[in-house]
This record gives sequence, structure tokens and C-alpha cells, in this order.
Amino acid sequence: MPVGTGPDDPGGAAVASSAPRRVVRLRTGAPRVERADSVAVEEPLEIRVNDKPFTVTMRTPGHDLELALGFLVAEGVIASPDHVRTAMACPDADQGNVVEVHLAHGVAPPDPSRHRQVSSACGLCGTTSIGDVRAKGGRNVEDDPLQLDERILFALPELLRAQQRGFDRTGGLHAAGLFDAEGTLLCLREDVGRHNAVDKVVGWAFQLGLLPLSQRILQVSGRASFELVQKAWLAGAPLLSAVSAPSSLAAELAEDAGMTLVGFNRNDSAVVYTGAHRIVSPG
Repeated sequence: MPVGTGPDDPGGAAVASSAPRRVVRLRTGAPRVERADSVAVEEPLEIRVNDKPFTVTMRTPGHDLELALGFLVAEGVIASPDHVRTAMACPDADQGNVVEVHLAHGVAPPDPSRHRQVSSACGLCGTTSIGDVRAKGGRNVEDDPLQLDERILFALPELLRAQQRGFDRTGGLHAAGLFDAEGTLLCLREDVGRHNAVDKVVGWAFQLGLLPLSQRILQVSGRASFELVQKAWLAGAPLLSAVSAPSSLAAELAEDAGMTLVGFNRNDSAVVYTGAHRIVSPG
């Protein structure tokens, strides 16, 4: 799968995940202070498939090829690197905010009627129905042999947070990290959209031929929504852990998929909503 040079590649153009801005800091009983600050960059990215527009998503620039590929995995369009002939950032696009993916011969392109705009807050905006999303689900991961020591589970949020360079600058970026059962961080991506961060991680794994993500853990910095469970499921990850709460629909989908879903994973405690058999207590 040839991948073109772009912002994601060491030899590509530099991109910024944050932008400088002058702000005024307010504190009770203290004078106003004007100072320099940084905010997270948010720009549109158009994803084209076989020269036709497929979607526009709001995202933080960087790792755009991974984002596009991960998004197409979540849409059920592609599942392995041999499904993609080429993927590259369009050099003539405005500010490089277009990624063009050409599918391999025999791979069905997405239905044009599914084209939609996706905000950084919601990865399912414009989807016809929840039934359509469920229909794109991946293989059941009930038999995935992952066993995770609860001490490693508790450590994942801090391991993720320690590498969030964009969040350190802006305080405005979500993160997703892929870990193995020993707690080794394999990939971390940040974005203004939590679903984009997961797509970037999945796209990274897709490019390396690492899907499905058997015996791997996805740790996310926010809540566990239905869409994040669906993306993890399609990528074949048996465990999704979040620092905040899941929704009821997320828990139902995780149970259907045979996944382990963990919420409120912080401060050496967590709540396991489905698949508790994968979490092993010490001693």
C-alpha cells in the first residue's frame, strides 16, 4: 500500500497541533493578567475515495493519512492494507487539508449517499441509523485470550497522560493510546475529536498490518461513547478503557461484541461494565 509523503511522514511538511493566542487570565481578588497561551488547532479534512468526496471531518492537523485510513476501517470500507492501492495527502489542496485514498481493484467503494460532515464532537453525525452502525460491527472478540493485570490497567491513564504533549500545550486535546498486556505504549495520538484520536491509532495499526488488535488495549482520555466502542470493535480490540463514564448504548454494544469495557479508570480504581473475566487481580 503506497502512502504518499505528507504531514504524517518524517519528510513531509511540518504541522502544528497548537496555535499561539493572547489571553486574559481572571482570578478572584487578583488583577487581570494578559499573557501568551496556546489553543488546539481545528481544521477541516476532506477524505476522498477513488477521486470522489466521501466525508469532511473537523480535526487537529497531523497524522491525516492515519485518520483517513482509520475512519475507513470504522466505516467498514477497508479491513487490511491490500484493500488500499494508494493513500496520500493532495499536494494541490488548500493547506493540505485533503486526503485521497484509492481502493484496490475489487474493493467496493462506499455508497455516495453516506457522505456527510463530521464534527470534532461527534463521529456519527449524519449516520442514517444506529442500526447501520451496528451492522458495520466486526468479529466477536469473546474468545480473545487477553488477560490484563489490574495494576497495569490502573496505570494506563497516567502512562497515556505522561505522553500527551499537545494537551500539555493547550489543555484542549483528547488522546487515545494503544497498549499491550505488559503496559507498553505502542501508539498515542491526540486530536480535538476523541473519535479522531482513535481513528488515527487504528490507521497507524492498519498501515503496519496489525489489525485485528488482538490482545491489545485501547485507553482513551475521555468517556466511552457508543462510537468509540464500535471503532474499537471493528479494529478487533478486546478491551476499551476510559477515564470517564460509558453510555448505556456503549455498554450494550460492548457486551454484544464480547469486549471488555472499563470506565472511570483513574486513581487506582475502575468500573468494569462488561468482560470482567479479562481483568486479573494480583495474588
